[in-house]
Amino acid sequence: MARVWQHPFLNVFRHFKVHEWKRSTKEGDVAAVMDKTLKCTVYRIRGSVSASNYIQLPKTSTQSLGLTGRYLYVLFRPMSAKHFVIHLDVSTEDGQVIRVSLSNLFKEFKSTATWLQFPFVCEAGTSRKDLAGVAPPAARWTCLQLDLHDIVLVYLNRRHSHLKSVRLCANLLVRSLYTSDLCFDPAVTVAEAQRAKLPVTPMPREMAFPVPKGESWHDRYVHIRFPSGSSAAPSEPVQRSYSPPEAVFPRHMPQLLPRPAAFSKSRQDSTSPVVQMLGPTATCRAPSASGPLPENGLSCECTEVSCVVGSSGRSQEPSACVEATDGRTAGHDLQASAHKLAVVPTAPEDVAMHESFLPDPVLRLKGVIGLGGHSTKWALWTKDGAAVVYPCHAVIVVLRTDTREQRFFLGHTDKVSALALDGSSSLLASAQAGAPSMLRLWDFQTGSCLSLFRSPVHTISSLSFSGSGALLCGVGKDPHGRTMVVAWGTDQVGRGGQAVVLAKAHTDVDIQAFEVASFDETRMVSCGRGSVRLWRLRSGGLRSCPVDLGEHHALEFTDLAFGQAQDRHTLCVPPSPNARGPVPLAPSALTCRLPGSYVCGRSGHILEIDHQHMAVRHARRLLPTQTPGSSLPRKQNFSLGPGIAISSLSVSQTTCAMGSEDGYLRLWPLDFSSVHLEAEHEGPISSVRLSPDGLHVLSTTSSGHLGFLDIPSREYNVLARSHTALVLAVATSYSRGQLATVSRDRTVRIWDLATLQQLYDFTSPKEAPCAVAFHPTQPAFFCGFSSGAVRSFSLEAAEVLVDHRCHRGAITGLVASPDGSFLFSTCSQGALAQYDCTTTHCRVQHVAANVVCQDARPGPNTLAISGDSRLLAFVGPSKYTVTVMDAASLDDLLRVDVSTLDLASSRLDSAVAICFGPAPPSHLLVSTSSRVVVLDSTSGRMVRELSCAHPVACPSLALSGDARFLLTAADRAIKVWDYSTQAGPSCQVYIGHSEPVQAVAFIPGQQQLLSVGDAIFLWDILTLPEKSPPGSILDSPGAPQTCEAGLNTRQLEDSVLGANGLPRRQVPVPSQTPPPQLGMCAGPCESGDGAFSVSDEEGPSEESHSPKGVRQPSGPPVLVQKEACGAGDGAWVASGDPWVLGMPPSSCNQPRKQGTWSIRRARAQPAARPDSYKHFTARYKSSLTAKNVSSPPAGAERLRLKAVVGYNGNGRANMTWRPDTGFFAYTCGCLVVVEDLHSGAQQHWLGHPEEISTLALSHDAQVLASASGCGAAASCCQIRIWAVPGGSCQQLLSYHCTAVQALAFSLDDRLLVTLGDYGDRTLALWSTATYELVSSTHLPEPVHGVAFSPWGAGELACVGQGTLTLWLTQQRGADVSLQVHHRDPIPEAVGAGELTSLCYGAEPLLYCGSNAGQVCVWDTHAGRCFLTWEADDGEIGVLLCAGSRLVSGSNTRRLRLWAVGAVPELRRKGSGARSSSVFMERELTLDGAIVSAVFHNSMDMGVVGTTAGTLWYVSWAEGTSTRLISGYRSKVNEVVFSPRETHCATCGDDGSVRVWSLASMELVIQFQVLNQSCLCLAWSPPCGRPEQQRVAAGYSDGTLRVFSIPQTAMELKMHPHPAALTAIVFSTDGQTILSGDKDGLVAVSRPRTGMTFRVLSDHRGAPISTIQSTSKEYGDFGVEGTDLWLAASGDQRVSVWASDWLRDRCELVDWLSFPAPTLMEVRVPGALWAGRVPAHLATVCCTPPQAPGCPPPSLAAFCPWDKALLVCAGLGPHLEVVFYSLRQKQVVDKIPLPFCAVSLSLSPGARLLAIGFAERVLRLVDCVSGAAQDFAGHDDWVQLCRFSPSASLLFTAAHNQILVWEVTGC
Repeated sequence: MARVWQHPFLNVFRHFKVHEWKRSTKEGDVAAVMDKTLKCTVYRIRGSVSASNYIQLPKTSTQSLGLTGRYLYVLFRPMSAKHFVIHLDVSTEDGQVIRVSLSNLFKEFKSTATWLQFPFVCEAGTSRKDLAGVAPPAARWTCLQLDLHDIVLVYLNRRHSHLKSVRLCANLLVRSLYTSDLCFDPAVTVAEAQRAKLPVTPMPREMAFPVPKGESWHDRYVHIRFPSGSSAAPSEPVQRSYSPPEAVFPRHMPQLLPRPAAFSKSRQDSTSPVVQMLGPTATCRAPSASGPLPENGLSCECTEVSCVVGSSGRSQEPSACVEATDGRTAGHDLQASAHKLAVVPTAPEDVAMHESFLPDPVLRLKGVIGLGGHSTKWALWTKDGAAVVYPCHAVIVVLRTDTREQRFFLGHTDKVSALALDGSSSLLASAQAGAPSMLRLWDFQTGSCLSLFRSPVHTISSLSFSGSGALLCGVGKDPHGRTMVVAWGTDQVGRGGQAVVLAKAHTDVDIQAFEVASFDETRMVSCGRGSVRLWRLRSGGLRSCPVDLGEHHALEFTDLAFGQAQDRHTLCVPPSPNARGPVPLAPSALTCRLPGSYVCGRSGHILEIDHQHMAVRHARRLLPTQTPGSSLPRKQNFSLGPGIAISSLSVSQTTCAMGSEDGYLRLWPLDFSSVHLEAEHEGPISSVRLSPDGLHVLSTTSSGHLGFLDIPSREYNVLARSHTALVLAVATSYSRGQLATVSRDRTVRIWDLATLQQLYDFTSPKEAPCAVAFHPTQPAFFCGFSSGAVRSFSLEAAEVLVDHRCHRGAITGLVASPDGSFLFSTCSQGALAQYDCTTTHCRVQHVAANVVCQDARPGPNTLAISGDSRLLAFVGPSKYTVTVMDAASLDDLLRVDVSTLDLASSRLDSAVAICFGPAPPSHLLVSTSSRVVVLDSTSGRMVRELSCAHPVACPSLALSGDARFLLTAADRAIKVWDYSTQAGPSCQVYIGHSEPVQAVAFIPGQQQLLSVGDAIFLWDILTLPEKSPPGSILDSPGAPQTCEAGLNTRQLEDSVLGANGLPRRQVPVPSQTPPPQLGMCAGPCESGDGAFSVSDEEGPSEESHSPKGVRQPSGPPVLVQKEACGAGDGAWVASGDPWVLGMPPSSCNQPRKQGTWSIRRARAQPAARPDSYKHFTARYKSSLTAKNVSSPPAGAERLRLKAVVGYNGNGRANMTWRPDTGFFAYTCGCLVVVEDLHSGAQQHWLGHPEEISTLALSHDAQVLASASGCGAAASCCQIRIWAVPGGSCQQLLSYHCTAVQALAFSLDDRLLVTLGDYGDRTLALWSTATYELVSSTHLPEPVHGVAFSPWGAGELACVGQGTLTLWLTQQRGADVSLQVHHRDPIPEAVGAGELTSLCYGAEPLLYCGSNAGQVCVWDTHAGRCFLTWEADDGEIGVLLCAGSRLVSGSNTRRLRLWAVGAVPELRRKGSGARSSSVFMERELTLDGAIVSAVFHNSMDMGVVGTTAGTLWYVSWAEGTSTRLISGYRSKVNEVVFSPRETHCATCGDDGSVRVWSLASMELVIQFQVLNQSCLCLAWSPPCGRPEQQRVAAGYSDGTLRVFSIPQTAMELKMHPHPAALTAIVFSTDGQTILSGDKDGLVAVSRPRTGMTFRVLSDHRGAPISTIQSTSKEYGDFGVEGTDLWLAASGDQRVSVWASDWLRDRCELVDWLSFPAPTLMEVRVPGALWAGRVPAHLATVCCTPPQAPGCPPPSLAAFCPWDKALLVCAGLGPHLEVVFYSLRQKQVVDKIPLPFCAVSLSLSPGARLLAIGFAERVLRLVDCVSGAAQDFAGHDDWVQLCRFSPSASLLFTAAHNQILVWEVTGC
């Protein structure tokens, strides 16, 4: 695991934070400077004495870097006319530290046992004697790649373990150091490698040097790989330099040369300076400089027969060559120990950027249909005979013979060529085909991979274990084609060790079978063509001797086996049928003189081998006998004549089983007198295996058949059948539960989906099947053939129903309409045929010629039909066109040219595959040669795209019926995409296929999917709870909204709920009855908080509005369902004109509240989210806001909000700072936090009901505008206007429907512009004098940003998809309107699809950032873009400019400072301006994507916010970033306090435990556990010694960790639970920990010993929600013990216990069982919690929104002022808090509650009770007077309440938001 975190590469400088100099050290003249070539910060090390000027990692020599990467990449540039030195300390496996030094000071190579000195030379044409010296004046940046493994191995004969330290000495410039196990090619980019399919690993972007367009990498930089003969490097590097021929080094001198640009055309015409290293003459068998390293390293102890060098210079070796090694680990260049492989492998680089969606993994391999792949001879019994093991291409399958259950060994990437299982069935060995062959050793019981190593031979054809499993032998071919036998020692593999090569031997004889003797692990036998050899492992070598075969020396032997008799010297070998003549046998020869081993093969001859005399003891031959009139053999004997080819045999104590090529399995007694049993198969038998008990015979055939013969019952059981060639297409029938496949083996097979067994097999020997489809309603299926025939087959009669031949070419597509009306087929000649298949015998209706693409790639998805059977789509007439037809009439409806969808692409895209999505929305997915695009099937507009879905074209794709998952397949991998995510959908990659996947499909029901290629894979979909499909009303964020239209309550309920009370799945269709009358008035609605409501439909793109501008609707009204802004949820409104007014009649005569406007718009269709992180997306919340909250009177509040912990990284531009006034504000949830940066004091502005998306501060810093989105608490967006001096809300504005993307004030602060998000697409202009809406416009496409011009108040700019729009405000009297001044598209040369950010610079410059990382500079006067440069690798979301400096922030987490002082001068050059004058001054990498930033006018300092929920103070002058605000991104689960109340600790779903200072609420310590959630926390009680303060944390994997606060380290890790821990507490003395899990178990553990000494299962079956402990008097309550503790579980039960853990005593005091709440029977679907139910319905359900339909949590606690009282909530049938007396055994008091309590805490001081509700309300109850006060401020359900020990503070948490309240009057 030490290597996993360093994969695929590690930036050493970044990981060890060199800029902080805490884990590294610098000495002398070391400085960070900006390099103009690389355009980034580098470190300059200079000085006259190299030893006095350096950078060293780590800080001290006693520390170690521990970097295990094989390659070290040093990105540096030598200083001209200077010397430099690089020292590396490399640790070997035996603990020796080797110093490797490189310098141009060295004149020659020197070496000792612990030091290697290499001369470094950079020259262009000097002689050899002048090679060493200073760097030339034109020294370039160099990528120095050092193979540490080979350096240590070649020169010191040791094995590299890790890099210990690095010292970089003057004089040089260094960018960074990287380590990796991958060999990167720096001259090839990722895009080039994917485009050209180059067999290289391109350099990651982070490590790459920038190369301007049109220039070659090798013209600017130098690449050096040393040693050049590394096994991962090309064996013959090409040298291109000006060096004369005499300067070439001898072959024994290792040369450090620039790597040849084999894939770069410009490289071939360029010259690079030669950088060479001198090395010693290699001794023993050291490789030459350009030759590859030996496969197993160097050894002077080699026992190989010496080679004779002939005149040709090539080695001439004898026919048998045996060599031994020194027992080193096999496969030294790979990890010898591999951990268990998940189904999901490491994703490729194009996928690694996406975060995986949940669940992870989403697929699980359920079943595999297939056998063999490389060979069908490998099928093994397990020791108990209950299961068989066999390979299916790259997957190893374990199949139980009784239940047919399968389990899998996944990890191989090519076909498995051999298998072996040890005698105890504990260790499984497998080898995969390829050169070289990879071997895996598996723990057979657990399925985990214990070891992965590379074999020195190519494809291994045979593997054999010894009986104990300590020895593994393999046979294969070496690179020269010679047979090689290798023996590995595997006895240490299961104990954490590695497989080691014990010996290996070359031989010229053929080996077909190889077995290790069961009676002696040092002896082996092999057989092959003309030879049987006995082998022995002795003294580290493999030696063999031939068996004297006599007259049988020309036979071909194919299989062997050791018998199980007592004679240990007998072996039988079967020869092939190529033998000449029979072998006469004496009658006495038919009986073995000694009980021995018998073997049979495919030759017909059976030889019995005598091991003692190494000779043939008996010879027999299997011959056929025929009866008269019969052509088939009935009885066999051993006599003369042509023999039957025997392919395999197996021998037990009494029986010999033989499998022959005539398809017969025969059982013989050991005397071979007669056939005991025989079974005929459908093809030649490949192998037979007798079970360990000898009662079953396993057999495989070359036709893909696997089964076994039960000898006692004489019955044959079929285990599996398989295609024998590639599977081309697949179809499923949900009604019949069947699967159909067609294959290149010319068969069509029908399978049962439940059992994976074959039902039917249709063979077509003359024509190949190409496509298949089931009839949706009838028991039939259709198949298309290569001859052009389309046939219908009956599944009941198993016959052909009809044969159509209307096509002239091979069938390329076949699909049936879902309603069963039509069948469509296409052929390679371009014809499309339509069939009427409503009857049993379908008939041809239409044939259209030349409509389908003829040169398109054949595939299963070139023809598709929509789910409603209305639309038909296919690729054609050309490969660049997709045509959509009416399925019934075949009329053209739409044609889309996919080659024009990406105008920035340099090549034309062609369509490869298509499929329809579910309707609505009506999407058509098209896979092109470079991406997957989603089109609107009605308009052809591109809705979204998935770039880089696969490195190659995706020939098959499928979309699930609920539109949740998209399945794509290309090459050998399949990807599952979270299709419901609109922006940047994440994916998971799955492997297992050894050949390209041909087709993928979802099984109807959406619970499983199929992928076919080399085999048929059935996958289970591990889905989360189902959510509504995209586009539905209940799911879409932009769903049609409601406004008050005057319906009664009954109409309201009918509009939202169906007749059965369930939510409707579709929009109700309005009836033909007259529409309701609309009340027309200018008054506010009653429940809308005095909001004047105007509703507009999409109309003109620009229009001016005022309060008097509302017009009476003209024309017939149209009913549109819209969200209400008050209590009238679900009402209907009628609108006909673009702007109409809808009001309830009851609100017409009420006065309008001051300063409150609500202008509402409705959207008919939700817009797709753009591929831009700039858009705000509110976190999903299932909670509702309480309608009636009893807020305390002013001045009488018992709680005062003191502090808020966290920053909302989900917002955009939601932080503002004015350095001149010191005003600093940011958002956290629904709060605006104003903080004093000097004192840390906070003010909190409350009022927003939902999460705040953005902020804007006026230029005079007197007004702050904040905007929140719509949701459960607000049906429309709110914009609040705050007065900065007093912090009061002056105005409340409402106009936008979904979310507000941006806010901006004009230069004179007279106007405020608000921009809606992609779902709203409106631009609104407000007057700041009256805050009335003066103008608005509907935008044709989403806009990402808006800004007012700093030169004039009437100009503003917007950026969006492909364009920059400049607007001008025009005023006519009191009316203000917006007009488009310029609308300029992005120049094609930019290559960016969207502009995502903007800022104004010096007049008239406008800087815009793109989603591709470019910065474009526009001349706003001329309306043109004149300059562009690559500013980042990702989307730029933040741009700020002041003076001559520009700051850019992107989603790559990088913040960069640019010098743009020369840009105004470049504007005069026009389009010819180059970006070389713009350079980067500084760069910082933060912890998340940049979402907000504000800088001082000098740009020297600023504050930056990231998506990680962190606010950073950035100082460009110092080049540092300091954390200002830090919060959680995920849910907070617990808060605990230190006994002295100096600190508190929190834990969350992100796995972190954070310790805060209570005085300043600053983060002090953080403990992080990856990939786990920390669910509960406990702080140890006071023990008198501060150094023993500990925190215990429980995690989701069932582990318990104890952290020491003073030592800031983990003290203990335990695993007391099999399930997630949900509650934890210390005993009163701190010596015992009680923990509860979600299964209801309570464990009692001692942290001092780490032992769990008791487990209580009384609450089993329900999760433990609460555990609390308190002290009591000994003997109190009539029981012994000093501790009193309780446990509450989710089944409404509470148990109270008394314990004395030191005496191991625990006794039950009381047991409380409460009846389940009656209101729990109300089951409200989750979608209705999102604000789409009437208020009266939402209030009667007590189900907490975090788990709709689940009971509320069971809360219980001891009363601090009376420990004999229990306080319970969430228990019983009523909403109340119950006080239960342990002495009286009854309820003594009750406090009613308005809602279900989800959290509870009691004050240890005053008698106060804090209760948190799911309705986002915190209630404080005085238990003495019964008075209650409600407090708002949370944006989600209050899941946590905790009083501090002093009762002066109250902590509450709502998801990731932590609020600290000060308790007054205590």
